[in-house]
Amino acid sequence: MPESPTGDFTATPAPGAGDYPSLDFVNSAMALPGGQFTDLLGTPADANRWLTGHGLAPADAGIREMCAAQLRSLREHLRVLFAARAEGLPALPAALAAVNDALSRAPTAALLYWDEKNGPYRAAPCPTNEILDRALAVLAADAADLLTAPDADRLTRCDSSPCNRYLLRHGRRHWCSTRCGDRARAARAYARRTRPDGG
Repeated sequence: MPESPTGDFTATPAPGAGDYPSLDFVNSAMALPGGQFTDLLGTPADANRWLTGHGLAPADAGIREMCAAQLRSLREHLRVLFAARAEGLPALPAALAAVNDALSRAPTAALLYWDEKNGPYRAAPCPTNEILDRALAVLAADAADLLTAPDADRLTRCDSSPCNRYLLRHGRRHWCSTRCGDRARAARAYARRTRPDGG
């Protein structure tokens, strides 16, 4: 994913996002230090940019607010499922229903096409009016793959407050970025220095 400016903060992909675009999708709403928040799907233009950056829509898709709202809604349902999986809790039926609805929106069979220059080829159909349905289905399918894969055992929330992003844990690393890791280590060091026992 291309890095995305969010004020003076640059969002880098969390560990695992390269393998699972749905992880990047869930992390597109970020809590930042100082009570700030950024949403990479906050406006239709932002949503179009995010989809384009992830190969899910052309730059001129013309995403409208209704479409951006559908993306944000799916993101929240996926966050609920990621949280349930990471914390070992049951999934909310509404979140499961929303993901299954998104999965059923786009046909999965690649159709046969014929290019006069190169001959026959297969591709999934995606007329302009189905761009959003296809994007929702792709992201939902990717999230379903992650949640049912052995990698799901490594799914965790970033251990640096106030960050709300998810990642696939690697070794002892529980942070989505170097910046969050540095912030968590600094907070622990400060807590040790200020403890009444001096320890």
